[in-house]
Formats: sequence, C-alpha cells, structure tokens
Amino acid sequence: MRAIRLLAVLAIASTSLAAAPAPKKAAPRAAAPANWNALVARTPSGTHLLGNPNAKVRLGEYVSYTCSHCAEFHIASEAALRLKYVQSGAVSVEINHVLRDPVDATIAQLVNCGPPSKFLINHSMFLRSQSKWIQGIARSTPAQRNRWYTGDRAMRMRAVASDFHFYDMMATRGYDRMTLDKCINDNALAERLATISAASDKLGVDHTPSFTLNGQLLVGTNGWDLLEPQIAARL
Repeated sequence: MRAIRLLAVLAIASTSLAAAPAPKKAAPRAAAPANWNALVARTPSGTHLLGNPNAKVRLGEYVSYTCSHCAEFHIASEAALRLKYVQSGAVSVEINHVLRDPVDATIAQLVNCGPPSKFLINHSMFLRSQSKWIQGIARSTPAQRNRWYTGDRAMRMRAVASDFHFYDMMATRGYDRMTLDKCINDNALAERLATISAASDKLGVDHTPSFTLNGQLLVGTNGWDLLEPQIAARL
C-alpha cells in the first residue's frame, strides 16, 4: 500500500510539473550603440550630416576651403568633436559650403565627388593640408589666374585642379582623372553647391567659419574654444 501511495504522489507531482508554465526566457540584451562617427548622410538640401540624425544638438559648420581660420578650427576641433560629442549620438555635425572664389568652388566640387561615405575624409584632407596647397595662389602667374576666371565653369575648375595639383591629391584617395572630370562636369552638383552657399548669405553668415546650434546662428563665435562651451550647455 505504501508503494502504491508513493507512486500516486509521484504521478501527481509529475502532472503538476508538466502543467506548470515554462520559465520566461531572459530578455535579449540591448543592441550596442551605433557607431555614429561612421554615419555620414547627404541631406535633402545637399549638405552632409555626420552622426545621429536625431541628435539633441545639431551643429552647423559654414566653411570655406580657402579660409585659414576654417582650417585652424577643423584641426583644433575634429578629434574632440567626434570622440566627445558625435560618438555618443548627442551631437550631429552638418557641413555647409561657403564658396568665396574659384579655388573654393573647385575643391567643393571635388570633395563631393562620390558617395557620402567618402565626403568627410576628402573634406578633412583639404583643410588639414591647406597651408601647403594654398601657396599655389602666391606662386600663380597672371596667365594661370586668368584661366581660373574665364571660360565655362568646368574649364575653369579643371584649370584650378591642375594648377594646384588637386588631381594628385585626390589620386591618394583612390580617384582617377576621368572620375574627377566627370564630377567637375556635373552641373547639377555645381548648382546644388551654389544653392548651399547662397543659403548661408540668407541666414546672415558674413564670415567663415560660422556656426549654428539647432538652427540658431551664433554671434562672436569663430573658434573651438568659444564653441565647445555652447555645445555642452545645450546637452
């Protein structure tokens, strides 16, 4: 009898265990944060945006490639801006071209050649090496300068790219002459860049570099030492 009772108890326990709900699976771990420094997108207006498109703070940079202060700002700010602010997804950076002269316009056309993923490295290359290539202005002859300002747009840009050795610089980035000339001949790109530059005038940008934070133009801010505290205050 005792054996029968024991078997009955075991049978009941077994039935209860079978009916019990299965234990819940552990919730999957949250996905690792995106590498926002690797995300570069072309905006509807044709500018380039680095980082989280939904960042709390959007920094707008208004840049001319022949502006020495723009090169100084880029060198001083790039590492801190990207590692401290962009990487976390808190800040995104939008690059707006300000075209001051034929050299500026030619570089803008070249750095925009190819997919958005190539833009920032092209952009940085010209700003970081500005002190070298810009000497071509002082060394230029009247005949060269005449070629930069006369003829059709593409012809002028090819003259600038040749005289300043921009074709050679872009070759280090994997571009051949045919590809670059195709980009130089891109009238739609030229019109888009001109529109971006004109928009800076409408905004009230009267010098470079200039900056906006969430669309608000900053007054009296022309360097990283003055810009960073204003970014931090908005986070």
